[in-house]
Amino acid sequence: MTRVFCIGELLIDFVAENQGSNLSKAMNFTKKAGGAPANVACAIAKLGGKSSFIGCVGKDSFGSFLLDVLKNEGVDISMAQRSNIFTTLAFVSIAEDGERDFVFNRGADEQLKYDSSIKTEFKKNILHFGAATALLGGPLEKAYGHYLFDGLCNESFIAFDPNFRSDLWGDDEATFTKKCMPYIEKSHLCKFSLEEALLLSGKDTVEEACAFLHEIGAEIITVTLGKEGTFVSTKTLQKTVPSIAVSAVDTTGAGDAFIGCLLYQISLLPSIEALFNDDQALLKMVEKANKAGAITATKFGAIVALPSLTQLEA
Repeated sequence: MTRVFCIGELLIDFVAENQGSNLSKAMNFTKKAGGAPANVACAIAKLGGKSSFIGCVGKDSFGSFLLDVLKNEGVDISMAQRSNIFTTLAFVSIAEDGERDFVFNRGADEQLKYDSSIKTEFKKNILHFGAATALLGGPLEKAYGHYLFDGLCNESFIAFDPNFRSDLWGDDEATFTKKCMPYIEKSHLCKFSLEEALLLSGKDTVEEACAFLHEIGAEIITVTLGKEGTFVSTKTLQKTVPSIAVSAVDTTGAGDAFIGCLLYQISLLPSIEALFNDDQALLKMVEKANKAGAITATKFGAIVALPSLTQLEA
């Protein structure tokens, strides 16, 4: 089993208790651990895989809470950093259809500093670049780029999920697209939402988008389509893998559960090369990852809703 290193933000999600409304009407909030890369690390660990989190939280009670959550889920936190800047916060309200209304209050996640001493740990392991905030500037963005280079030099399997948030980028979608391109170019596996695939490619259909993104360099592409499943694209395959039917109450973390489950399965392969030579095996893995995402959407919160291996195989 190879180890999966998840790089990026770990933050507090303050989730509104009056679900079915937007933040303007929210009065009371419940504290939850969140952040896409942290969710992925927990998804892998909860399934029995080996995951490490590389990110930064504040030297405050929120930061201690977050690291305790990851540790209790079985994630290696030895590479996490602490900052004098306050821990990043997000305020989230869940609408009746399970979609989110949220506001970021950015803090310590931006302060992650590059640590050259850990690059040898990446040797033939998996690096997952899945942060929503990593391309917004600051030390984190610089560290992100250094770790991509380190991963390539150490024959790592590179996975990329851009986690586009319009609340963070506003009208500057062109800068977001430009900053994503080096990661798409070098990734063995890319996971996009349909919105992201169309935005990054400038195309009108998922098929056209994947063809363009393959030309950039992405070898395997998965495009999540919500309840419709996931579109899988390689140089020899384009197919939608259906998901299971569930009653979604909170989509927070569903995409992270999907990519976490997929990376967990990849980490079990005796040789990564097998992933590129067996389309049917890849489709089976995506089918299981779809189930992980669907199960996660049936509960409130991200990390607490992630399925165990027993739930996944039921």
